[in-house]
Amino acid sequence: MATQLQLGKTIGQLVIVLWMFFLLLLPRVEVFAQGSLSKTGRVGCPNCANDGSPISRSLQKADELYAAFKPKEALAEFLKVLDSDPQNAEALSKIARVYIDFGDVIPESTPDWEAKRLKQYQIAEQYARKAVKADPSVVWGHFYVAASLGSMATVSPVAKQIDMAGEIRGAIEKAIVLDPQNGFAYHVYGVWHRKMAEIGKTSRMFASVIYGRSIPTGSMDKSIEYLNKAVALNPAVIASRLELARTYVAVENWSSARSFLASIAGLPIQFSDDAKHKQKAEQLLEEIKAR
Repeated sequence: MATQLQLGKTIGQLVIVLWMFFLLLLPRVEVFAQGSLSKTGRVGCPNCANDGSPISRSLQKADELYAAFKPKEALAEFLKVLDSDPQNAEALSKIARVYIDFGDVIPESTPDWEAKRLKQYQIAEQYARKAVKADPSVVWGHFYVAASLGSMATVSPVAKQIDMAGEIRGAIEKAIVLDPQNGFAYHVYGVWHRKMAEIGKTSRMFASVIYGRSIPTGSMDKSIEYLNKAVALNPAVIASRLELARTYVAVENWSSARSFLASIAGLPIQFSDDAKHKQKAEQLLEEIKAR
């Protein structure tokens, strides 16, 4: 019995760790992109024109508020858009992002914190699915379906996490098909493959017997492929280089791992957690320097 409980805990930790990384990455991705607002597009809608219309102004203002870490104020602007255009896929997908943030900031010390987070994540899922229904061609709708499900997985039983894993994978794949130049989607998918590949045969067998479900399989080769694409598309993103190095460590390709870790030192700080990523890269490089 103790062995079964430990295996169950192991499966939960392995499945959930990817979603946690995924959720930490997404808000920072969008905030960084806000700095390049222009007349020819907005974050999540590069072909939209900032034409001076009330909807356009509200969307741009909402992006600026979100970039200034004011999600509640941003939400108010997005809701103004839906008042005029209930099927606006850009606003719907970005509202999903805001509700994910609302859930993330609920402290674990709060009574019933898991239930309260889950409620926010479920609202996010509803908006993300509405975005996909309104316009299936909008990349960030699919992206935030994956993000909201991933958020829900962090406060769900192991069996539910396993159920969600396949749909999360599918949503990321759709985002990549819609935007083959989306380096952040490749980043997430590359990490997904490594984490799934790291789940051992014993844990998979346990999940199949106890939960009646199969854990999706991952590939280290695919992890390397997708993370290399992420680095090629976003060469200055520290997190992508660090994750690629970790995959190379997992397959014991020490020279490639050292090369990518060493390249991180000269990169500029762009995201709020880049300093931490640089420190982790230095530590890992020190650990494998003799390999």
